[in-house]
Amino acid sequence: MPEKKMPITMKDIATEIGVSVATISRALKDDPRISEKRREEIKNYAKEHNFSPNIIAESLRHRRVMKVIGIIIPQFTHFYFSSILSGIEEEATKSGYQLMVAQSNENYEREVEICNSFYESKVCGIIVSQSKNTIKYDHFQKLMDNGVPLVFYDRICTGINASRVVVDDYMGAFSAVEHLVSIGCKKIAFYGSPMKLEISKNRYNGWRDALLKHGINPDACVKMYCDNREDAELITPEIMQGENHPDAFFAVNDDTAIGILYTIKRMGLRVPEDISICGFTNGQRAIACDPMLTTVEQNGMEVGRQAARILIDKAEDKMPIDKVERRVVRTRLVVRGTTKSIPIEEE
Repeated sequence: MPEKKMPITMKDIATEIGVSVATISRALKDDPRISEKRREEIKNYAKEHNFSPNIIAESLRHRRVMKVIGIIIPQFTHFYFSSILSGIEEEATKSGYQLMVAQSNENYEREVEICNSFYESKVCGIIVSQSKNTIKYDHFQKLMDNGVPLVFYDRICTGINASRVVVDDYMGAFSAVEHLVSIGCKKIAFYGSPMKLEISKNRYNGWRDALLKHGINPDACVKMYCDNREDAELITPEIMQGENHPDAFFAVNDDTAIGILYTIKRMGLRVPEDISICGFTNGQRAIACDPMLTTVEQNGMEVGRQAARILIDKAEDKMPIDKVERRVVRTRLVVRGTTKSIPIEEE
């Protein structure tokens, strides 16, 4: 299906006239900070080129339309994404906003379709975590060029200069691996997501730097692309049958860690006596497995609240639409039964 083309953007007008996108936005809203002559010039150019602005800001002032925020989630099945959605809804409800939620299902083409649909629906703005397969970002840039507030969460788009809310993936991974080292693990495997994703790079770097800090060579440890339970159950037996098999695993998310856990147990090994395991999320499944999972808590509710607050402030002109807000939510290591107790040194 061919990608639907968007009309002329504010950025196009700004480039042609030689002013900023913010000036174009203000002129189209009759902001008195822009001279009458410049306002008329911009309006005339927009009219001649059939420019269709996002009129949400004006509509909100007169309460002529429902206040709606568009949300794009990669997959509903992930606890972390559902907890972020809960945080967004909590904050949005306080300000009288409703949500229009769509799932990209990790599909780039579907993500583009959703962006176009939200744009045509005149949502107040869009909060999005990009799909794992997204490598082109024109659909996001066009939304911003058309004055649609855009906020990324979790999987941010480094190719777009947009606001984002993330957790401290690097320190979360670093603290998890330091914990594994502190209980005597020396061959700590890493199961991660594709390295084109910023969260994958940060978690990998946290794993690597924690090993280096304690004199362990990362190149001597197993590194695998594996970010779901099915793949973890598939590849772990072969890794464990090797001569230099890991004594611990750090996984990019809880589902992958749980896949490792049940595979290890099916092989007749004990967790944590023989193998220690740490995940990343702290969802409901982390306390439903046996033993319960040591993991890094991401606090998705707070990520959602902050993303919604940024978006609403932009939609209501409390924050300049072109201001790039970057926020980081702290992580917390939650130690449970899949890692051994810290050894007590004899006096």
